[in-house]
Amino acid sequence: MEFLNDLFFNVANIQWQMVVMWLIGGILIYLAIAKDMEPTLLLPMGFGAILVNLPLSGAIGEEGALTVLFNAGIANELFPLILFIGIGAMIDFGPLLSNPKLMLFGAAAQFGIFMTLSLASLFGFDLKDAASIAIIGAADGPTSIFVANTLGSNYVGAIMVAAYSYMALVPIIQPPVIKLLTTKKERCIRMPYEEKSVSKLTRILFPIIITVVVGIVSPASVSLIGFLMFGNLIRECGVLNSLSETAQKVLANLITIFLGITIATKMHYEQFLTPSTLLIIGLGLFAFIFDTAGGVLFAKFLNLFTKKKLNPMIGAAGISAFPMSARVIHKMGLKEDPGNFLLMHTIGVNVSGQIASVIAGGLILNLVG
Repeated sequence: MEFLNDLFFNVANIQWQMVVMWLIGGILIYLAIAKDMEPTLLLPMGFGAILVNLPLSGAIGEEGALTVLFNAGIANELFPLILFIGIGAMIDFGPLLSNPKLMLFGAAAQFGIFMTLSLASLFGFDLKDAASIAIIGAADGPTSIFVANTLGSNYVGAIMVAAYSYMALVPIIQPPVIKLLTTKKERCIRMPYEEKSVSKLTRILFPIIITVVVGIVSPASVSLIGFLMFGNLIRECGVLNSLSETAQKVLANLITIFLGITIATKMHYEQFLTPSTLLIIGLGLFAFIFDTAGGVLFAKFLNLFTKKKLNPMIGAAGISAFPMSARVIHKMGLKEDPGNFLLMHTIGVNVSGQIASVIAGGLILNLVG
């Protein structure tokens, strides 16, 4: 009888908002499994959303396992920074070093961040919340978490969920924007890749120099850029191959799983199903779209003055969703023209976007913090 009473009590505590969150969690799991959209992110987030929205869930609260993980790894920015080591170890800056002008696209693709900051302020968010929302447009989950936590935003949960969701939804969001802004002829522009040798010394010095320069220009971003470049230095130094492999695979995957399921602590229906949260998700989409558009339009602008035309699609890879955006745009190029291989160009732009998003996050912290 006591068991039946407890069961009845738990069932009686189920609210319609919980059921909505179960559905949202189910959709994320479906996208991860059926559509293969960043399963390492969406599957833990979806399952976590169900966990935290069960009646009287023991996964959250002062002693809940997910709350403990959140306080240990996200509230103090530890997980995002450690993940940056893994991301840095994955990145090959060779295409960017072979063609340094691609760095311009990374800067151009951050345009939507500052547009969204102004728009969020118009909607009544205070400056710190508006800045935290705007950084969603970088499509860089770790940077979004770091900035939102550092600024003490009141909407950390919604910002986390939006940033990681839009990273996973790159294949859905970017192609329509690109097609809207380009012609068939532009999408078929071929850009032969001239592979230039990049010395080992250059590869080793690059992460060190970038860290020093960015640290001087934007001190608030030292942790972000430092951990990213430290991971890349592990990759390029040539004497830590086992550590590099561990950082790329074991470390990055483990932290991603922890991040995904821990973010779900902020997906409780009381925090998530609010007008403010829905508005934040909408503003994040606005920032993401305008960042994509900014990169494409910048490439079209450069084409007005250059003899060798650029395929404007590569500009969209300037967002920080590495390497998803580069792959998506490469596949779009092949679909338009099976002989058009844009991958090395898009990779170069994409890694420049990774650096630019970190710098943008640091500038936001310097301006607002």
